[in-house]
Amino acid sequence: MTTHRAGVGRARRRRWPAVAVTGALVAGAAGWAVAYGPLKKGEEPPRTADPEAVRTAQAFLSRWAAGDLQAAARLTDAPAKAEETLRNFTAGLEITKPVLTAGAARVDGEAGAGARVPYRAKMPVAELGTWSYGSELAVARTESGWRVRWELPLIHPQLNDKQRFKLVEEESAELAAVDRDGKAISAAEHPSLVSVLGLGGGKPRGEVQVVDRITGETRSTAVRFGPDPGEGGGPLRTTIDARIQRAAEKALARHADGRNAGLVAVRIDSGEVVAVANGPAGGFNRAFQGTYAPGSTWKVVTTAALLAKGAVTPESRVDCPKYLTVGKQFHNVETSEIPGATFREDFIHSCNTAFVALRGRLANDEMTVFAKDYFGIGPEWKTGVGSVDAEVPVPASETEKAAALFGQGRLRTNPLAMASATATAVSGTFHQPLLVKGTEQPAVATKPLPSGVVKQLRSLMRDTVTDGSAKVLAGVPGQVGAKTGTAEVTEDGNNNGWLVAYDDEIAVACVVEGAESGSGSAGPVLRDLLAESAGGGAAG
Repeated sequence: MTTHRAGVGRARRRRWPAVAVTGALVAGAAGWAVAYGPLKKGEEPPRTADPEAVRTAQAFLSRWAAGDLQAAARLTDAPAKAEETLRNFTAGLEITKPVLTAGAARVDGEAGAGARVPYRAKMPVAELGTWSYGSELAVARTESGWRVRWELPLIHPQLNDKQRFKLVEEESAELAAVDRDGKAISAAEHPSLVSVLGLGGGKPRGEVQVVDRITGETRSTAVRFGPDPGEGGGPLRTTIDARIQRAAEKALARHADGRNAGLVAVRIDSGEVVAVANGPAGGFNRAFQGTYAPGSTWKVVTTAALLAKGAVTPESRVDCPKYLTVGKQFHNVETSEIPGATFREDFIHSCNTAFVALRGRLANDEMTVFAKDYFGIGPEWKTGVGSVDAEVPVPASETEKAAALFGQGRLRTNPLAMASATATAVSGTFHQPLLVKGTEQPAVATKPLPSGVVKQLRSLMRDTVTDGSAKVLAGVPGQVGAKTGTAEVTEDGNNNGWLVAYDDEIAVACVVEGAESGSGSAGPVLRDLLAESAGGGAAG
């Protein structure tokens, strides 16, 4: 449905707080002037605008911004006309709390005759977005003192006696986007994608149009609110698999119990994002933009580094004590222990102290370099929407290094990064994740993991499902593998629960905030999602 509002529009009372007008006006010896560089030989100093003229301009902008339109109009040389126009402008366009920022003043005409003050306007249009533009005020001396010279373009350069502005709003249940098969994505069916794609499905969209004052004919568009059109003006083309997206949103809504959560699923063979969901749906896109310690899901990357270096094998003996002190005391979940454990047992039961004990087999910067060279983590990624890149900083101490090996310390990731890391681990090849087709992605140079390492990682993750901490996925059909993670946020607060997993076609990562464990919180989410994926198969 499309509605049109013009003229005074609906009667709404606006009470705006006073808004300070900021500026780049530079004080000079004789008043106010623009900032200049050093004078050349024989050059005269620039003339400066009268400080009273500048203060008048500032006062006008300040009162206009504060919504005191009568007071603003009294500072012009045509108060009645100015007040009428200012009221029609704000009412007809649903503008609330404008921010007006003055620029550098300059002399207008002969010395002392007046001043011109440019300004930048940020006009929040109710429920749509911010309309930003630049214009300019002229201030002249009159019998009543300094006054703003009233002219329509001072409100906006395109406003004149032949044309005006009109707000056009649209409401649509569609997201102006299509899935990987070219079918429209519904906001009602996929609410998480509203904020992920930055689109307004189910919410007003619209534009401020420049129209003829007499005929109402549209001449141009001053500003458009809503999604950028795809190629040829069409919808945004995404890599989303609608069936898997639907399953992801349902699983997260069913099992996150109202807690903040995020989930990403990518195709193993291409890195294309087939599902992204958040809890609450439509809220902050923590799946792409969150910054979390990944907890023990990071052991997938640490293990790849240890295996590739030959520092350990799955059958190596690496003891798993209850505690191990490296500057601070490290322990396992519920202070468990596995005396005489093999590295395979350490991995599938997620033993932190065993990984801490192996810290000496990797150089201080080795994880940072390895994550970049093999997993593409560190360089900037471009998915087509806003995302936060993972960080693997070089540890600043031995204690920090120990913590980083099992996903704590200063490591920062999100479900997008961990879904990609899982896909790389089980395929051996990094594919930069992509959500919007046609996005120009920066080159990220990586090396393939050795095939033997990939085979061992898949075996370890499969054993984690059949015999280890991810048994919650044991009933899912196919050769599903996984790694659990419980990331400490504060020493005495709740943890974040993580789980990464893969099947024949997709790799998935899920985080649930305020959880006791990864298997208990994220586990049921991925169990439902992977069961649905196995039941129908991801789109090819």
